[in-house]
Amino acid sequence: MRKMSKLIATFAATALISGMSTMASAASVSWDMPTPYPDKTFHTQNIIEFAEEVKKATGGKFEIKIHSAGSLIKHPEIKNAVRGGQVQIGEFFLSRLSNENATFGADSQPFLATNYADAEKLWSAQQPIITPLLEKQKLMPLFSVPWPPQGLYTKKQINTVDDLKGIKFRAYNATLEKFANAVGAAPTQVEVPDIPQAFATGRVEAMITSPSTGANSKAWDFVDYFTDIQAWLPKNIVVVNKKAFMKLDKEMQQALLTAAENAEKRGWEMSKKETAAKIAILKENGMQVVKPSDALMDGLKETGAGMLTDWKKAAGADGEKLLKMYKQ
Repeated sequence: MRKMSKLIATFAATALISGMSTMASAASVSWDMPTPYPDKTFHTQNIIEFAEEVKKATGGKFEIKIHSAGSLIKHPEIKNAVRGGQVQIGEFFLSRLSNENATFGADSQPFLATNYADAEKLWSAQQPIITPLLEKQKLMPLFSVPWPPQGLYTKKQINTVDDLKGIKFRAYNATLEKFANAVGAAPTQVEVPDIPQAFATGRVEAMITSPSTGANSKAWDFVDYFTDIQAWLPKNIVVVNKKAFMKLDKEMQQALLTAAENAEKRGWEMSKKETAAKIAILKENGMQVVKPSDALMDGLKETGAGMLTDWKKAAGADGEKLLKMYKQ
């Protein structure tokens, strides 16, 4: 009888421990987060730090697994993957959504905001307009970080807009595609990881992108000139599936929101430092970093003004409201 009682007590203790373990396991959360860019990109480095902060703040109960460089989901599908619940959180290039609504592409309008102070003002005007648009798709924006000012990468020196005519031009969103067409270039959609191969195979001969992307893709292997036109500062955005967020307990929700706020502040500072550092790398590797001629800038700004007129028509009342807030 004593043996039986002891056996029952042992079984009960084992069951209790097992049950507690199951409860602890049930209380833990693991999310998958696809990103488009390689680990060495400062955006990805910032996101890795963001995920680590969430894990630390929750004592390891909330883990966000980063799948960089399109390894889990390719860039064009990330937004819909988060929307559909295939993954809970993801990062993508904000102006990729400009075909859905023109206000998503405000930060990629040529020469509208060309420095960090103006880019920050533009984000303050853009955020309250795009947030409800994302919420309609069951998405919640967490934070956004800009790329450094965009420059022109070419095999030959470009002195006027006419020098761009006929060149095969890398595009990464609808706005840049329109820009390439406006200057007489031939746009081709190419994602960041595919840039070296696109140049090597002759699919593209020139691109407008950040010093970060240029240095990380070793642009000196396929072009000779970086013209510092500072055309715009486009942003990446991190969004979460709203349903997945609401399933988190209060502690996890707060940890996520706090880490997101920190990531946005940190990311903007990282972007500023990135600009000078990556331009220096371009120079160190033999690229000609040149100041654009007045004739080139006049032509580019004229093109940008025409595109902004078209953008205003497409953006309608929301676009008018956004620009009014931006100019205040």
